[in-house]
Amino acid sequence: MTKPPVNQWKTLDKDLKRIGRIEEAGQFVAKPLIAPGLSMAFIVLTALAAGVLMGAQPGAWIVIGAAAIGAYMALNIGANDVANNMGPAVGANALTLGGALLIAAIFETSGALLAGGDVVKTVSTGILAPDAVPDAAHFVWAMMSALLASALWLHLATWMGAPVSTTHSIVGGVVGAGIAAAGWSAVNWGAISKIAASWVISPVLGGLIAAAFLALIKAKVIYVEDKIAAARRWVPILIGVMTGAFATYLAIKGLKRVMHVEPMTALLIGLSLGLAAWAVARPLVRRQSRDMENRKKSLKKLFTLPLVVSAALLSFAHGANDVANAVGPLAAIVHAVEAGELADNVTVPLWVMVVGALGISVGLMLFGPRLIQLVGSEITKLNAMRAFCVALSAAITVIVASWLGLPVSSTHIAVGGVFGVGFYREWHSERRMRMLGLQKGKPVPPEERSRRLLVRRAHMATVAAAWVITVPASALLSGLLFLMLNALAG
Repeated sequence: MTKPPVNQWKTLDKDLKRIGRIEEAGQFVAKPLIAPGLSMAFIVLTALAAGVLMGAQPGAWIVIGAAAIGAYMALNIGANDVANNMGPAVGANALTLGGALLIAAIFETSGALLAGGDVVKTVSTGILAPDAVPDAAHFVWAMMSALLASALWLHLATWMGAPVSTTHSIVGGVVGAGIAAAGWSAVNWGAISKIAASWVISPVLGGLIAAAFLALIKAKVIYVEDKIAAARRWVPILIGVMTGAFATYLAIKGLKRVMHVEPMTALLIGLSLGLAAWAVARPLVRRQSRDMENRKKSLKKLFTLPLVVSAALLSFAHGANDVANAVGPLAAIVHAVEAGELADNVTVPLWVMVVGALGISVGLMLFGPRLIQLVGSEITKLNAMRAFCVALSAAITVIVASWLGLPVSSTHIAVGGVFGVGFYREWHSERRMRMLGLQKGKPVPPEERSRRLLVRRAHMATVAAAWVITVPASALLSGLLFLMLNALAG
């Protein structure tokens, strides 16, 4: 058998290399299209499911379109807002990115389905007064415009890498569409003022609580002679506080579909389970801390598991609170189409809640990692103890807000907690440097103080600017969309 010439082998090698490069180029081009393709498939499946559920009812096509837009909004919430919940845990290296995505998806879905009803009603009927809108058709177009405008704005912000508030976005969309539909009187300005106040209160409260927890840990655990003994005392207490808060919230929000639970009863349930968690955690922490060196680095290991649990708690609370941003207007549209009239009290269908819950989880899986890095590692440096303070603070704040039916921004709360920890570290570091300087009889040089800034001011300005512009931008876009949809329908 005659062997091929050497030149022929060289030509074959070159051809194979070219084919390999073409395959690599194809994979490189196709990879960025996977996530958009899967998200589009989710939107289409949601629309098809809505069509099956609605059947041949009058106005079914409106619900199908609204369901697709609601799914699109939920995807964007998962892409942008959930990063604020898992960012601290990932930034502290307590969770891998994959583990954070899995935990967040499970607890976001659970929170939305078990405890999301009250805030949905606040967003769907508490902002735009139904009786001020001329008829059901105008109300439907207003809600659809609000959904689409807020989803588009959130998509743009995510693409730009800005962690904006989805609550700001949907509230601005409802306000803009309401003004375009029936004038300024259609908007419940009392509810808006209450929500606006919460936008200011929530980041400040989140920052203060996070700073208070960090101050407690520093005073009682880090800066004591026997750090391990102090950790054995205080870590179980912090675990008990976290468990008690979660149990109280679940008793009020989750059990009410089975039976009515009074606030005092819920508090007693939370107190009992918190004490039980403290009792269980004591021997576990003691066993984990055995043979640990008496230094700060050892303490971080003791806070890793509580941080993971608190991040899961925060995801549950976020699912309960922010599912309203995706399905509140959708629930109002479904009710208006099915009943043919407007109502102050909207019953949220189960399939509508499922759309929001699954959409948030799918959006998180496909697009969430981008902003996790910003929140977790680019604002200030986080370790397990600092991230635990942020997550626990944000969880407590958002749980109280959702308990009250107040659609606060989880973005403001979580990012406020990160800034609170960072600024407390700056203050504490400068205070220690001043004390050391006084002990040595030397003032701290200004150039040395400038090097101790532990929060990136550029990110603070960027986040503040994004927060300020979100409401007017989504309101303007929503008003324009309403005028377009109303003109096409007419």
